[in-house]
Amino acid sequence: MTDAYDALETRDPAVREAALMAALPAQVAHAQAATTAFAQRLAGVDAAGVVDRQALARLPVTRKHELLAAQRAADRPDAFGGFSAIGWQGLRAPRGARRVFQSPGPIYEPEGEAGDYWRLARALHAAGFRRGELIHNSFSYHLTPAGSMMETAAHALGCTVFAGGVGNTELQLQAMAELRPHGYIGTPSFLRILLEKAAETGQALDSVGKALVSGEACPPSLRHWFGERGVAAFQCYATADLGLIAYETAAREGLVLDEGVIVEIVRPGTGEPVPEGEVGELVVTTLNPDYPLIRFGTGDLSAVLPGPCPTGRSNTRIRGWMGRADQTAKVRGMFVHPSQVAEVLRRHPGLGRGRLVVSGEMANDRMTLQVETAGPADGLAARIADTLRDITKLRGDVELRAPGTLPNDGKVIDDLRKLD
Repeated sequence: MTDAYDALETRDPAVREAALMAALPAQVAHAQAATTAFAQRLAGVDAAGVVDRQALARLPVTRKHELLAAQRAADRPDAFGGFSAIGWQGLRAPRGARRVFQSPGPIYEPEGEAGDYWRLARALHAAGFRRGELIHNSFSYHLTPAGSMMETAAHALGCTVFAGGVGNTELQLQAMAELRPHGYIGTPSFLRILLEKAAETGQALDSVGKALVSGEACPPSLRHWFGERGVAAFQCYATADLGLIAYETAAREGLVLDEGVIVEIVRPGTGEPVPEGEVGELVVTTLNPDYPLIRFGTGDLSAVLPGPCPTGRSNTRIRGWMGRADQTAKVRGMFVHPSQVAEVLRRHPGLGRGRLVVSGEMANDRMTLQVETAGPADGLAARIADTLRDITKLRGDVELRAPGTLPNDGKVIDDLRKLD
């Protein structure tokens, strides 16, 4: 499982970065020309000048709630809110979509003609799946794309797929016992249900030696539980909008980024990249020409891990899913957003991390902005408090902290109030 899927995985990092940055201007230009949404969002942007990460960071972040709003707008240009470059007759798209899916929201996603459209074959290969094997796929084939995402990847590897889908535990268990698949694809929770049910009923699932799980967390304790039952479970991080973002390898040290995306980690509520190693929101630019999402905010928190993967894969590694970036809180009838905390810090140069702690009880709550600073403290707390009130319209205390004393967990608003 340490052999690479292709030569892209082991190329020199500088070569990879140069290739990604070389592809970036054309993708930005394509998004502007082929989609009405990015024609508006990136109006006035010279795509030819977006040649590095600094230029990319100056472009706006598009978040899922904006995608949903565009799709549901009364004057929407099409069912995809103007973000897709493919569609069907009547959508003014030059090329056709092969399938359309619906994720919770509802949000509609297109699937193009490319083989392994979501690029998940790379994650399957890292999990040990190989040509000629039978895979039991327990992701949904109904409405959402997860089942198709995995099946097309398995076909790209040359594997055979049993389309189990979700539910019908007894029938799926029977199929696994009789067909004896080499591996499983699905959520870790359903794999556990299957293994527990098999143990209860005396059915052997000893053919299943590996699994690629996604859709929910698979902590080390659960991975160890699978291992005790002979199943080597690997995780991948993918979304219906972007496809594969990162995948686990045999090294079990974080997740390696996919080769078809440009990933930034930004301060929650902003589009500003954070220093390497600091927790922030994952923002992804995909090189998919059919659905050219530029700086798409996933809403998920993660951080970059230092150094390369011991398996020889040379791409950047991330720590995996570390929570959600949207930490909006309602204080005394007013919504307070992470972007407002970021704006307070921005107005006072030289500050480090900041964390707004909301404590007390509902209707009797307190706001305290904890701020890291190495500079002179004379009157600084009062000035920051004035800015906090100006931006949020709420009064709050300010605590000055030494640099590096606030936790590196991506949390910008920490709501400690009792809700009951």
